[in-house]
Amino acid sequence: MTPDPSGPPRARGLGKGLAALLGEAPATIGDPLSTPTDARGSGEGAGGTLRMLPLDRLEPHPCQPRRRFDADEIRSLADSIREKGMVQPLVVRPTGRGRYQIVAGERRWRAAQQAGVHEVPTVVRRLSDSESLEVALVENLQRRDLDPLEEAAAYRRLIDEFHHRQEDIARALGKSRSHVANTVRLLDLPERVKELVADGALSAGHARALLPSARAAALADEAVRRRLTVRQTEALVRRAEGGSQRARHRKDPNTASLEAELGRDLGLKVSIDERGDGGGRLMIAYRAPEQLEALVDRLRRRPHT
Repeated sequence: MTPDPSGPPRARGLGKGLAALLGEAPATIGDPLSTPTDARGSGEGAGGTLRMLPLDRLEPHPCQPRRRFDADEIRSLADSIREKGMVQPLVVRPTGRGRYQIVAGERRWRAAQQAGVHEVPTVVRRLSDSESLEVALVENLQRRDLDPLEEAAAYRRLIDEFHHRQEDIARALGKSRSHVANTVRLLDLPERVKELVADGALSAGHARALLPSARAAALADEAVRRRLTVRQTEALVRRAEGGSQRARHRKDPNTASLEAELGRDLGLKVSIDERGDGGGRLMIAYRAPEQLEALVDRLRRRPHT
């Protein structure tokens, strides 16, 4: 990918997802294709030009966040395209000499090739390198098309390259901030564990349970071999840590992240103690009567004056 001459991207709101980057397209991405113009014409709108393009003039995005394409999934989508046609346009950008780069919709492009169609509906947008990558990341995240590690890598890129906060990403995608934070942490796992997650042998929950252990790779193999549940894997990690007081009281990563999130929201120290039966205790510490009064006001949904 060529460097973006506009310089490093500035953080922008993700509240509208793709619409915030594409404008309000004449055919909203995610909805059935509908335009009052001839399908071979160019329905010009704020979101770009809507047109049919030959498959051989399209090429994949070199930084496509999705690295694995399930063959059965592609085959099923190809069958649907043969029967009903493609009702959802690809988002592409011109690259010169009559060619276009796929920004969103590579899976549909691959399925269309299997289906034997020769052209597909597209929304043509003039996007910079950074904008096209951001659209590709957000589109895949919104569709939940990524495996846990691809999802983690997409979040990391939105944070590092586009300077979005975890809170903004979570709000835009309908996730919790702790989900975004814990998913990003999966990138810190040993390569062996990441391989097992990518292959589907371990779930994201298993992987998060292994995060506290220095022996994560060996324990991951054991969890797969014994077909352990997430809770059983958590217990395996605690036993592997030697049963020390520190290991027994080490917080689950999701719980620790939730403590930190609540603490930031309230401006107070928050502690969550879980019991084995699924219950637990939530403790909020305050340092002055004014802090307690403000907290009570928030709990009562009454503005503090």
